[in-house]
Amino acid sequence: MRHSLPIAPQFYVTAPQPCPYLPGRMERKLFTALQGDGAQKLNDSLSRQGFRRSQNVLYRPSCSDCAACLSARIDVRRFTASRSQRRTLKKNAHLTRRATSPWATEDQYDLFRRYLDARHADGGMADMDVFEFAAMVEETPIRSRVIEYVDSTTDLLSAVCLTDMLEDGLSMVYSFYEPGLQKSSLGTWMILDHIEIAREAGLPYVYLGYWVPGSDKMGYKAQFDAVEIYRGGQWQPLDVTDDFEAESHPLSTDPIAEQVANISFPDTRA
Repeated sequence: MRHSLPIAPQFYVTAPQPCPYLPGRMERKLFTALQGDGAQKLNDSLSRQGFRRSQNVLYRPSCSDCAACLSARIDVRRFTASRSQRRTLKKNAHLTRRATSPWATEDQYDLFRRYLDARHADGGMADMDVFEFAAMVEETPIRSRVIEYVDSTTDLLSAVCLTDMLEDGLSMVYSFYEPGLQKSSLGTWMILDHIEIAREAGLPYVYLGYWVPGSDKMGYKAQFDAVEIYRGGQWQPLDVTDDFEAESHPLSTDPIAEQVANISFPDTRA
């Protein structure tokens, strides 16, 4: 008997584990597999609803006692670089952008290891070997690119971003850079360059992942102009003066069944 994949995505919840952003809290994720002919449409649709991609999985935080992780994106049409960001652009003018297919290389992995060892030695990705790195880059069922940034004066690889191409923008899945160049603000510069790529392609948004009020690790995202956050089931401009205390309240998360029931799915029929 021939079996086919279910039409509606099946959702699951991860086991709780320590939150990497807010001390003393536990994180949990709602996730579904990203596969089949409708993978691109599903990724487009769920990205607009606060989900993120990791290899062939789409996930969204669904913590039992907190909803502080808010998906963030930049409205490219409204964005204006600040004075310090313009200085960052000028400082890195010697870097050359090179977009390639999602294929891992030894140079990328060597840079990835230096970045982790210097900045995230105790993080969840600290033990990734070359095969796991290759899987992170190459296992993608949708349109993805590896954006490499090379020093035009030395031809050395300085920064890398794994980027998904969405219907309405670019999603920066994961980026890393030479830790010895920290003063060059390469993390900020890659976001600025992705804004430029989106403008060149006529795409309205650059998706940044999650912004977490109260987390120093995620605070830099609020420094960009025209940032929007997915809050209460809709996108709205980020105002850092807003009261986000409710998102950290134990009763802030809807039951899993209600969360899934409120997800909109694309029509994947041809």
